[in-house]
Amino acid sequence: MRSWLLALALTLPLASAQETPSAPSGIYKSVVRIEVASQVPDYATPWNSGRFTGGIGSGFIIGKNKILTNAHVISNSRRILLNIYGSPKKYAAKVEFVAHDCDLALLSVEDFSDFEKLPVFSLGDVPALESQVRVIGYPIGGERLSVTRGVVSRIDFSTYSHSQADSHLIVQIDAAINPGNSGGPVVQDDKVVGVAFQGLRQADNTGYIIPTPVIKRFLKDIEDGRYDSYADLGVADFPLFNPAMRKAFKLPDDGNGVLISTVTPTGSCDGVLKPGDILMALDGKEVDSAGMVTIDGEEVNMNEIVERKFAGDKVALRFLRDGKPNDVEITLKPLPQARMYAIQYEQKPRYIVFAGLVFQPLDTNLLRSMKMDDINVRRLYADYVPKGGFQKRQDIVVLTRIESDPLTSQMDEFTGFAVDKINGVEVKDLKHANELLNPATKPEFFVIELFGADRPVVIPSAEVEAANKRIQLGYDIKRLSRVEE
Repeated sequence: MRSWLLALALTLPLASAQETPSAPSGIYKSVVRIEVASQVPDYATPWNSGRFTGGIGSGFIIGKNKILTNAHVISNSRRILLNIYGSPKKYAAKVEFVAHDCDLALLSVEDFSDFEKLPVFSLGDVPALESQVRVIGYPIGGERLSVTRGVVSRIDFSTYSHSQADSHLIVQIDAAINPGNSGGPVVQDDKVVGVAFQGLRQADNTGYIIPTPVIKRFLKDIEDGRYDSYADLGVADFPLFNPAMRKAFKLPDDGNGVLISTVTPTGSCDGVLKPGDILMALDGKEVDSAGMVTIDGEEVNMNEIVERKFAGDKVALRFLRDGKPNDVEITLKPLPQARMYAIQYEQKPRYIVFAGLVFQPLDTNLLRSMKMDDINVRRLYADYVPKGGFQKRQDIVVLTRIESDPLTSQMDEFTGFAVDKINGVEVKDLKHANELLNPATKPEFFVIELFGADRPVVIPSAEVEAANKRIQLGYDIKRLSRVEE
């Protein structure tokens, strides 16, 4: 994750050296102002409804009742209102599709009749380095449309800050960023070449746009009426720059090949690649020693090949094992378990309150909300995907809080530990934990074993019901559990 990336509603001063000085003003009317009221879940006290907030963003029309914007503009939304350029009227909108992994969303309005005569934006190609582009949108500092310019300074494969876990193709422009312009179109030669979406905290005059290959993939994905997310190669790689390493693997000093360091269990390459293999080519494109390939004349991360494909598509691999070449074809699969490392939206926190003990499933939302210092929790989190921890435990259940009660008065030391077993049974997920804590026939004691704890938590069964009632009344907890999303 890269903390230096900040998802903002943007104003990007952008430009275009080879395009006309200004686009037809009519197309500006197809850029809408988006006003959002949202509710952010509270992972620290998961039984509470969360805090209300709001924000402004931009969007643009790409078809009949199709308005494209950023996912982070409308995430956790409870109400979405649109304004057309030059009109005070507000139009209620709803989210048709959202892709938090690539920070894109498609909206519609209840009545599209007032939008019918507005121009529709068409999509272009990835802008060339040093070419100029324009960003159109509604930044803070005024109610009217803003048009700014900048130059394309880099094309890269980098982390999208909205999820903090997903990396895709990204275009950098030398332009300052202001809140309010996220979701606005980035235009070159009267065609959209990207969507403005995030900025760089540590640098002035630097902004980022989502380029059209990512946009087109999102639009193709939703053609069947649902968003299926990305497929994943399911490997981690290590660069092969070091001459000694290359010699050890019997590789010539030609700058080609990257070392496979990890293969994710159940992933696309499981059973095909092994740690220690040298990946030489993907889909016929040579992989260099930094894990880069050439696409459309640009050097980009090799995962960009997989980025443009879908689950079920084939990818040809060439790799070396023990110095011998191998050519195979794999079928791409999604890796939903990797969402553990991504920020989640539009979901209510799951939890169990049991006699003052609060249990929650570990994910990045929880880590961001609460201090988790226990080394065992950190290890379980880190190993969840790379080492296949999800095969044994769908959830890593953590004892996150111990509410004050006579029954729990000497138990504060257990806060922040992950749950291993309940009454001798390994806990597979939060639902399973709830079943073990609420059996048809209650044991004399509930014995909860925690990773790394010197002793288990022991709760007398006969005192649980009374403790639950005290906790519910004292902390205004209406529901003692929410085990499913």
